[in-house]
Amino acid sequence: MTGREVEVDQTSGRGSMPDAAKELAEEQLEEILSALYRMRDGDFSVRLRERGSGTVQEIASVFNEVVDHSEQLSSELQRVGDVVRDEGRLHERVAVNPSRGAWGESARALNDLLDEVAEPVTDVARVLDSVAEGQLSRRASTEGRRGELKGDLLRLATTVNRMADQMSGFTEEVTRVAREVGTEGKLGGSAQVEGVSGAWREVTESVNQMASRLTNQVRDISAVTTAVARGDLGKKITIDVQGEMLDLKDTVNTMVDQLSTFADEVTRVAREVGTRASWAVEPTCAGSRASGRTSPRTSTRWRTTSPTRCGTSRR
Repeated sequence: MTGREVEVDQTSGRGSMPDAAKELAEEQLEEILSALYRMRDGDFSVRLRERGSGTVQEIASVFNEVVDHSEQLSSELQRVGDVVRDEGRLHERVAVNPSRGAWGESARALNDLLDEVAEPVTDVARVLDSVAEGQLSRRASTEGRRGELKGDLLRLATTVNRMADQMSGFTEEVTRVAREVGTEGKLGGSAQVEGVSGAWREVTESVNQMASRLTNQVRDISAVTTAVARGDLGKKITIDVQGEMLDLKDTVNTMVDQLSTFADEVTRVAREVGTRASWAVEPTCAGSRASGRTSPRTSTRWRTTSPTRCGTSRR
C-alpha cells in the first residue's frame, strides 16, 4: 500500500478509498514520520514494525537497516573513543559491517584520520622513551602518510626533535668539559650550547661556573706549590673557597708558613754559627797500654777552639 489517497473518478462515478483503508494508511505514515523524527534526533533504537506486505513493508525493512547501520557506526565511534581516551590505545580502529558505499567510506575516513594522528604521536613517544633511556640520537619523523605533517602535528614533531637536539648538544658539551678537566687535566674549558634557554641555560652556566672556579682554584694552588718548589716561600693561596677546597687551602698555606719559618730559622742559625765561631774537626787518639799495643782510634768532635794533633797536648 502506497498511502496515497485515491481520488474520485467523476466520469465513472466510483467512490474514494474505503475509510478503513485510508485510516490504516495514515496510521502507517504517521508511524514512519515519527520514526524518522526520532532517528533525526539521534535515537537509533527506533524500529518500524514490518507488517503487511508490499511497499509499506519494504519501507519499514529498509528504514530498519538504515537505523541498524547508523547505530552500529555510532556504537563503534563511542567504543573507539572510549578505548583511546580511557585506555590510551591509539591503534584501535572502527569496524562496520557491511562496509559498502558511504558507510565503508566513513569508517575508512575515520580510520585514516586516526592513523594520521596516532603515527606521529607514537613516533614522538618513541623519541621520548629513547631520551628517558639516555639514547639521544633518535628523532621524530616530520612526514606522514600524505606527505609532510602540518599544524599541531608538525609542531609536536619539531618541538620534540629540538628538545632532543638541545639535550644531545648539552650532554656532549658537558661530557667534553668533564673529560678535559677530570681525565685529561685540561683546565679552562667551558660548555658551548647554542639555542638553549630556561633551565638548559641555567644548567650550562652552572657547569661553566663550576669548571671556571675549579680551574681558578687548581691554578692558584699550582702557582703556590710551584713557587715553593722554586724556593719562593712568600706566595699564599688567596682565592675564596669553601668546603674541602678550603681545607686544602689552609693546609697548603700552613705548610708554606712552616717551611718559611723553618727556612728562616735555618738561615739564622747558619748565619750566627758562621759569624761567631769556626768549626773544626779534632781527631783524638787512644791506645791500649795493657796489651802493649797502640791502636789508633779517631773520633770527630766539633769545637770552637784550635784543633790539637794526635800525640801532642795543648799548652
